[in-house]
Amino acid sequence: MSEGQSSARAPVGRPLLSLTLASMMDEVHAHSGAVYLLSPDRPVLEMAVMAGLPRAFAAPWERVGLSAPIPVSDAVRERRLVWVGGEEEMARRYPRIAMVLPYPFSLAALPVATAAKAYGAVFVTWPGTHPQELSDGERDHLTAACDRLAARLERAAEQSLPLAPEPDLLAAPLVGGVAGTLGTVEAARMVSRLPYGLCSLDLHGRVGFANAAAAKLLGVPGSRLLGAQMWASVPWLNDPVHEDRYRAALLSQHVTSFVALRPPDEWLSFRLYPSTTGISVRISRARAVTETNRAAPRSGRGQPRLVTITQVLSLAGALTEAVGVQDVVQLVADEIAPAVGSQGLVVLGSRAGRLRVLGHQGYADARVVERFDGMPLSEPTPGSQVLRSGVPAFFESREEIGRLYPALLVNPSEFAAWAYLPLIASGRPVGTCVLSYAAPHHFATEERAVLTNLAGLIAQALERALLYDAKHRLAHGLQEALLPHTLPSLPGIEAAARYLPATQGMEIGGDFYDLVPVQGMAAAVIGDVQGHNVTAAGLMGQVRTAVRAYTAVGQAPEEVMRSTNRLLLDLGSDLFASCLYMRLDPAHGRAVMSRAGHPPPLLRRPDGRVRVLDLAGGPLLGIDGSAAYPSTEVGLSPGSLLALYTDGLVESPGTDFEDAVAGLCRRLTGLGGLPLDDLADALVRPGADAENRLDDIALLLLRALPRT
Repeated sequence: MSEGQSSARAPVGRPLLSLTLASMMDEVHAHSGAVYLLSPDRPVLEMAVMAGLPRAFAAPWERVGLSAPIPVSDAVRERRLVWVGGEEEMARRYPRIAMVLPYPFSLAALPVATAAKAYGAVFVTWPGTHPQELSDGERDHLTAACDRLAARLERAAEQSLPLAPEPDLLAAPLVGGVAGTLGTVEAARMVSRLPYGLCSLDLHGRVGFANAAAAKLLGVPGSRLLGAQMWASVPWLNDPVHEDRYRAALLSQHVTSFVALRPPDEWLSFRLYPSTTGISVRISRARAVTETNRAAPRSGRGQPRLVTITQVLSLAGALTEAVGVQDVVQLVADEIAPAVGSQGLVVLGSRAGRLRVLGHQGYADARVVERFDGMPLSEPTPGSQVLRSGVPAFFESREEIGRLYPALLVNPSEFAAWAYLPLIASGRPVGTCVLSYAAPHHFATEERAVLTNLAGLIAQALERALLYDAKHRLAHGLQEALLPHTLPSLPGIEAAARYLPATQGMEIGGDFYDLVPVQGMAAAVIGDVQGHNVTAAGLMGQVRTAVRAYTAVGQAPEEVMRSTNRLLLDLGSDLFASCLYMRLDPAHGRAVMSRAGHPPPLLRRPDGRVRVLDLAGGPLLGIDGSAAYPSTEVGLSPGSLLALYTDGLVESPGTDFEDAVAGLCRRLTGLGGLPLDDLADALVRPGADAENRLDDIALLLLRALPRT
């Protein structure tokens, strides 16, 4: 290899990320921040360097999926600066972060990207005293710094220069460089004479100095305090609540305090004075508390570390958003797998004594996973064994799993280590979560415990999702049975219909339509039973059946409406329904209509003009047993087009109903010459493309054909 080739592959010499981050924070007077790099082969952001705070503060977000709802992911996906102006805004927009870090601070996240490619993201934070708005100068400094960093990363990539690992940027080492010194002898003497305890903590919470009074109050020799975290040296301070106050002080840069019980019955007061280099702690006796709490219980010992708690809180918050099974699989892939360093995921379940692959991510060849779908649970596989026994299994290498399950290596995956975690909810196994690792991986005892605990959270979410999906299938089966599968072919009438469920709830609802042949004519009906659940769908089926029955016995449109209204009242339902019913007579070019609180139909004339048929009508069905529903006759010449629809097609938050109907008229005017199926697709397309459809959409189009 030539000298030129060798130098081309040498890593970037200067600590590029650290220097950029430090300069950026200094320019805008931020007190912490981090740089993330986008993984080259996965949509995952990985924290490369952090400054100003221990990395433990961001432990749940060291590796995050690009689709995760957090500021740095939003910044990269949307290629924009994301600003969160304070505690309340964080709780509103990013509740997962607010749940783990419920402190007053502001945050800005920016993409590190060129016009052609995204390389990562940066976030910086300020104490809660920062104004709620980001200034133009701060915005310009941050944006320019990220643009410069992106350009540097682009050049490094073009020259195949890898980035060397860089250490996090924290404050200077312990005061004076030696634990136990304050800088000058006289200063140390002065502090030692004070009657209350004084400690100096670095950003990690480690004690750099403690005077004699502090050691006496804490009941721990000074030598044991120095260089260690206070809550690790003092057992009765090992409480997440106390450590939380230290975190609150560092992140908010506000003075915080707490009281703690030193066994058996003495309460101490701790006041924390933070800066960007560490915390000064003043310790004194809390006499008032001591006197009133002589019988108070001892502070708990052996509590889990807060880093684990923050991870669990964040992941639990993510899993509460999962609705169906695929939501759970996606969230585990986006949130949990990156957090624990896993590159592949499989979620297994069971049905009728057989293994079911509920979902998977990260496998280049899906057949490696899907071959297990339908396999009897009695087959000797780690997935079925863990599901049956409820005992986790960890395999740190291919050799280890191959010794116990040689069949798995016949068609192996690209992975080299696996954690098989039982998903147990309500005392029964609901599945197995398989985390796969690209390289051999040692599972330490603590890591096994954390993964097993996380599996409990996944299990609860999966149990809810399986129940939801079962109800969802049942509800959709019910609705498919109640709506017409096809429309009948009727002489003189061409028809097309569309139905879209709401995306909220169970994605079913009470909208319905029907087209019924009757004595050489046709009856058309469209309606909307309020609600988006099984009850609404069931009542919709009853209304549709009733309308068909009253049509079959020859009732006129106004009589059909009155009879259906009385039926709803007799059923005793708390739900109401809107309805539009019409009798079509294309041979004589007319239609007779009756309306019950339903949006007015639209009529497109053969010349392309569209008008709203503002028909007389009555109230919603199911309200008033004595209500009348007068009918109106409308001319229907050949080539005329009737559009019947439910309010989901035109209503949306912040839009006036009449304006929305006028917009539908304009679309019908311009598109009315299309073939009927194409026209139906075009009219519902805005609703179909909407990410959140708040209401069902039903559309029935009827075109009068030329008379033969």
